[in-house]
Amino acid sequence: MLEKVFDPASVEARIAEAWEQEGAFRCGRPERKDKPGFSIVIPPPNVTGSLHMGHALNNTLQDILARFERMRGKDVLWQPGTDHAGIATQMVVERQLAAQQQPGRRDMGRAAFIERVWTWKAESGGTIVGQLKRLGASCDWSRERFTMDEGLSRAVLKVFVQLYREGLIYKDKRLVNWDPKLITAISDLEVVPVEMKGNLWHLRYPIEGEKGRFIIVATTRPETMLGDTAVAVHPDDERYRDLIGKNVILPLVGRRIPIVADEYSDPEKGSGAVKITPAHDFNDFEVGKRHSLPMINVLDAEARIDISGIADDRAERPEAYVEPVDAGVLEHLGGLDRFAARKTIVELLTNLELLEKIEPHTHMVPHGDRSNVVIEPWLTDQWYVDAKTLAQPALAAVREGRTSFVPKNWEKTYFEWLENIQPWCVSRQLWWGHQIPAWYDPFGNVFVALDEDEAFEQALKHNVGNETLSAEEAEALIADADKRAGFLTRDEDVLDTWFSSALWPFSTMGWPDETEELKKFYPTSVLVTGFDIIFFWVARMMMMGLHFMDGEVPFKDIYIHALVRDEKGAKMSKSKGNVIDPLDLVDKYGADALRFTLAAMAAQGRDIKLATSRVEGYRNFATKLWNAVRFAQMNGCVRGAGFDPAKVDGTLNRWIIGEAARAAGEVQEAILAYRFNDAAGGIYRFLWNVFCDWHLELAKPVLSGPDGAAKDETRATTAYVLDVAMALLHPFMPFLTEELWAETGKEGPARESLLALAPWPDLAGLEAPDAEAEVGWVVDLVTEIRSVRAEMNVPASAQVPLVLVQPSAETAARAAQWDDALRRLARLEDITIADAMPGESVQMVVRGEVAALPLAGVVDLAAELVRLKKEEGKLDQEVARIDGKLSNESFVARAPEEVVEAEREKRAEYLLRKEKVRAAIGQLSGA
Repeated sequence: MLEKVFDPASVEARIAEAWEQEGAFRCGRPERKDKPGFSIVIPPPNVTGSLHMGHALNNTLQDILARFERMRGKDVLWQPGTDHAGIATQMVVERQLAAQQQPGRRDMGRAAFIERVWTWKAESGGTIVGQLKRLGASCDWSRERFTMDEGLSRAVLKVFVQLYREGLIYKDKRLVNWDPKLITAISDLEVVPVEMKGNLWHLRYPIEGEKGRFIIVATTRPETMLGDTAVAVHPDDERYRDLIGKNVILPLVGRRIPIVADEYSDPEKGSGAVKITPAHDFNDFEVGKRHSLPMINVLDAEARIDISGIADDRAERPEAYVEPVDAGVLEHLGGLDRFAARKTIVELLTNLELLEKIEPHTHMVPHGDRSNVVIEPWLTDQWYVDAKTLAQPALAAVREGRTSFVPKNWEKTYFEWLENIQPWCVSRQLWWGHQIPAWYDPFGNVFVALDEDEAFEQALKHNVGNETLSAEEAEALIADADKRAGFLTRDEDVLDTWFSSALWPFSTMGWPDETEELKKFYPTSVLVTGFDIIFFWVARMMMMGLHFMDGEVPFKDIYIHALVRDEKGAKMSKSKGNVIDPLDLVDKYGADALRFTLAAMAAQGRDIKLATSRVEGYRNFATKLWNAVRFAQMNGCVRGAGFDPAKVDGTLNRWIIGEAARAAGEVQEAILAYRFNDAAGGIYRFLWNVFCDWHLELAKPVLSGPDGAAKDETRATTAYVLDVAMALLHPFMPFLTEELWAETGKEGPARESLLALAPWPDLAGLEAPDAEAEVGWVVDLVTEIRSVRAEMNVPASAQVPLVLVQPSAETAARAAQWDDALRRLARLEDITIADAMPGESVQMVVRGEVAALPLAGVVDLAAELVRLKKEEGKLDQEVARIDGKLSNESFVARAPEEVVEAEREKRAEYLLRKEKVRAAIGQLSGA
């Protein structure tokens, strides 16, 4: 017999151990080896990470699919693993060294530091893996991978070298997002825009040859003016038409810079003229390319003023400097922090009467998500992937339907990003990561190879062929190990973490080797991920998969889930203090309750507003099922070995089997369509609203009555339907259902020892429309009576009469057959038949036939009608009030998104309530 209450804490670890011992989640189990494959690759969480609500949602949805397909008999590979997370991991270890007052990474050297990171990874990395197991993730944990393990590193090397040899990886000087604290380039995903109150400085640039005439430019970063190489105006701006082609003299520097016509300049914004600093602004960089402007870097790697670029430019283009430069000013600026330099430059311009005005200006400033410092667009040599070329097959694959997005609207985002893709900067100035396989010789040549020996051979061949080295010198290098070791220097940079992640679907299956896993499981069946990494990860996996896997897409479907927000609809953030820790909810309510909540709320394209009350509610749902199974056990509900659901005779039993068949079809169809909320809703309604509320209530008289065939059949049917329900619920609530399966399996016929490996219910052909017509009528009639009683404020203890008005013979027979149940469940005094509607009664229409509840003497119908009409009026007022708000463009534009959405939801609730009130008014109007 089950314990009185379900205690998740005492069950979850034991169930997880049973799955582990059985190897339940391993792909290639003997009984499944020849079955069709189903595969998902987990979005690898950072090795430094801890489970957050996004992880919980993402992995719950993946697990539902994996468990569902496993129960459908497929050989499932859910590939787990973690990402080495270059910057994050390096920062964790550097902070640890500092806290322990040990030498920093530069003091200890690269090799020792990397060894220290591996030690940290072995001791502390991968915490999130254990947390995912607590959530119930049914990955094949025996196949866990790490983006820097030996096999994946080999794949990374091969891809880099091959792309380089194909001309798709190259080195170039371009602008990057530069983090001056971490001293590395970072990706767009690692840049966070922060609203800041600053200033807009309006600077006066003198027109060359026109004394006293200036052009006004505005900037939020005066320090970058040292690198200006043009001023841009719109070609149609009449104010500046005569100036196009002329020059201004750049203050403080003395550089002659042209006034160019470019549509980037907006005549309606500011003065209509903009300073162009190609080395320190992404838009200016593009303008600079269009007009072949010099690109002068005036900041160093730590965002201090670096005047060497100005000196170099002056040496190369002396004609561009039309007046002597005050060397003292530039030398004074050199070495200053960017913000100190900003202040000094503003003072200097003020003294020169070249500052027109200063305006307060609130704007978004890019910050590093880990360093929390302002990011600089910085011109530097980096390695790039020709993403535009690789993007073309990735675009075609989605357009041709070989890969589909769910919801489909995300295809538009995918297309927009890939159609406007820029070269992908893949180098990072870090130590932790895949070191770029490029070596430099003393003559400045670069050689990309799988290892240093191969690079050395390339270098000798190149230099002897170019006669940079003689054959004798080459032979001497080969013979002298010390000279050979010093001949090549390896590139110190590592690859962007997203580079190795882009290979995840095939590298984890053993590529570049031709493995059995690749043959069976690639392309993968579906990718489940968030919208925020469609570009950074999804698109790049598409590009790499198509390029290296003979034009085969990495996944057939891409399911994009929404965000998990707080209960008011606000985005969770530590600064707001509204972050909900999923593990806290698991501790309090159990993993199953959290999983079911996330699934039940995962409507396609709609963010989840998570309230702990919802998790508590679904914990109660788990308790409801637990109690239902206990009730069944207490009433001897065991399915005999010869039980055949197709041979059941009793109307109630045939009805509940038919309802189970309908629920099974509904749940399966919804999961296959990635409508997780509909699937969860289907099994919830069946278990709570159909099985518990109706079947058990209607079966109680039989179960508590005398022994006999009817009782035996009802017991067996109840046990059978519970087995079906547990199987349908298992992908959503695996711990609870596995425990119940084990307990109920102690009696009755032999079956799979683990529900995780049991077959998915197949109830095709067990629908019973005749039984549904009969029992369904009882259910609908009682439901309608209860609704009227509640709406009309009929006292709960009052028994009222029911009148069937001109019923069909079939309905009259049903009423007689189910008389006891109807009286008991609807609290009826009696059931009679009449040819016309009785006076002072409420009319109901149930499945096309009329019934009435005479309520004279029970409630004051006239007063009820007044009350209902008054409520209707109040509801109209509330809807009008909200409509006024929502039609106010200022409110919609300025109010937080969650506030606007809350108003829309309240409006929908009021309209739904009004519909019910109007229906009640309609029922009373004829009384």
